[in-house]
Amino acid sequence: MAESGKQLPEEVLALIFQYLPLWDRAAAARVCRAWATAATCSTVWHDTNISFYCEQEVMLPPYLSACLDHVRNLQLEFEPSREPSRRMATELLTALAGRTPGLRGLCLECLGEKPLFDAGRDVLDAVHAICRAAPSLRHLDLRGLPFTLDDALVLQVALGCPELRSLFLNNGTLVGSVGPGSLLQLLEACPRLCTLGLHLSSLSHTALEVLVAPDRAPFALLALRCACPEDARAPPLPNEAWAALRRRHPGLVVEVELEPAMPAESVMHVLQPAVPVAALRLCLSGDTVGPVRFAALYYAATLRVLEVRAAASAKLDSALELLASLCLGLREVHCFCVVRPSVLHAFLRHCRHLRSYTLKLTREPHPWQPKLVE
Repeated sequence: MAESGKQLPEEVLALIFQYLPLWDRAAAARVCRAWATAATCSTVWHDTNISFYCEQEVMLPPYLSACLDHVRNLQLEFEPSREPSRRMATELLTALAGRTPGLRGLCLECLGEKPLFDAGRDVLDAVHAICRAAPSLRHLDLRGLPFTLDDALVLQVALGCPELRSLFLNNGTLVGSVGPGSLLQLLEACPRLCTLGLHLSSLSHTALEVLVAPDRAPFALLALRCACPEDARAPPLPNEAWAALRRRHPGLVVEVELEPAMPAESVMHVLQPAVPVAALRLCLSGDTVGPVRFAALYYAATLRVLEVRAAASAKLDSALELLASLCLGLREVHCFCVVRPSVLHAFLRHCRHLRSYTLKLTREPHPWQPKLVE
């Protein structure tokens, strides 16, 4: 548009506009008819990221409703403690439920502080509406919601989203309210589901048997969060069941996150030898040395990421050195306590695929940033 009367082609404008924030798109749509056409075309809206955390306006752009039919994948950020941000997010989700049966992916992320004693009913009702109206939904990521997710939501997903491929329910809530029964109904209703994030209390021996069924689609990722009292009380899952699951799905990757609510005996119920653990995140109030040694002995072939939050000790340093010498495929290690120099040297010497690490030899102010391996 260097010369008067010249105009960029619509497809070029659309490629530019898809990188603009929501209200910049609204401003572009008001420039002229050509820009309005480009700003509202399907290319711009197919993959849409919207942040009501950064945006300062208090109402949705009036032209947005006409564009919702084009949205296929939405990533939405908002701040639940700010009323305008929360209202716009719920209004958008509710409008989306009424306009886009072709929605394929939805990822919600709450930023800022969560209001005390907030059940998030308005937000969760909007998610329910989405799941009722989007039969083509394939990916639903609710890890970023600070609200308790329950059986009713999982059953709605099972009823309304038969094409689902991935579902993440392993959020930061301190209450596990998704029971094993609703998970079984989900697995039966969504035969193509191949990626699943859960609290441990939602998983059962029967669910593992369902995943081993011969007509089941290849299962790729199971992310387990163990962080609430229900997780600590969950019945142990037999090592034989994990071994059968691993044989049935040899490409399966398991991620395990262990939080302080897990007592030592529960931790060792979770860390069965046959589990193909690729990522292990330990933030325990009790023994951490035992789980690190266990990972070194049993997960040497599969472990790729290790994160440890614990008090510094000579025993922990020795366990980390053992792990470095055995887990040769490790790509990331992050230890949020001071370690002795031999720990750092062990990881750099043995782990040839290491890409980043957090291994501090002296106390430094937080936050600690990972270092990339050159």
